[in-house]
Amino acid sequence: MPVKESIWSPTAHVEADAWAAAKDVLVVENVSKTYAGNDVHALDRIDFTVKEGQFASIIGASGCGKSTLLKIMAGLLRPSGGRVILDGTPVQGPRDDIGMMFQQATLLPWRTAIENVLLPIEIRDGAKAARTREELAVELLALVGLSGFEKAYPGELSGGMAQRVAICRMLITEPSVLLLDEPFGALDELTRERMNEELQRICAERNATAFMVTHSIAEAVFLADVLFVMSARPGRIAEVIPIDLPRPRAFTVTTEAHFGEIVQHVRSRLDLGAQL
Repeated sequence: MPVKESIWSPTAHVEADAWAAAKDVLVVENVSKTYAGNDVHALDRIDFTVKEGQFASIIGASGCGKSTLLKIMAGLLRPSGGRVILDGTPVQGPRDDIGMMFQQATLLPWRTAIENVLLPIEIRDGAKAARTREELAVELLALVGLSGFEKAYPGELSGGMAQRVAICRMLITEPSVLLLDEPFGALDELTRERMNEELQRICAERNATAFMVTHSIAEAVFLADVLFVMSARPGRIAEVIPIDLPRPRAFTVTTEAHFGEIVQHVRSRLDLGAQL
């Protein structure tokens, strides 16, 4: 099934053109995945590109293969066909230039905030190397508004604060791409909104390339420069929707008519995708 490039918005082409000259950072080529002796066809010929500095979201019904795709992109799962290319090199396993963040912060309770942030460096290069990155860890914690909490333990942090520490832990290795799997799904609605604004700000300040799986249409539209709609299993990219909302975005944009129009369009595509 060919991917449909959205033409729903009169400014969508303008937004797409703005990214045309940007560097291709993450390329997914013809990726398919089957399970259980080829009886379960999870993904079917997935193709898309994420540009440098671009925030991409993917949305689809439960069970359509979004998390499977993310694991393949992270090198945690091998595709049955096709490949993922990051910065010109095929992804064939976990890599230091891929940052991952999950729904739960999964901080080690016996380590302080800064010790949790430095953990990936310590695992990769040893404790001595981790100590040389303490200044960067302090800067990252300040970036997410956690100055003064460097020595706090996870049990002393709120859910939103713990997720901010997890963001810093993801960024400490300075990855080429951030892969996010429902990172704020366990938070209450107000905290989730604040974290979405925070994530947008952090990505903008660091020109980060990000790809996020979410079940929330509003969250996907709020954060994304481009949104991929996935059909029901076998998962396919049913439509690519450029998001033409100006940045930076405050959460008040969600009350505007144009935001509502985009959300309604995505919802209609999901309803159609469920029938494909």
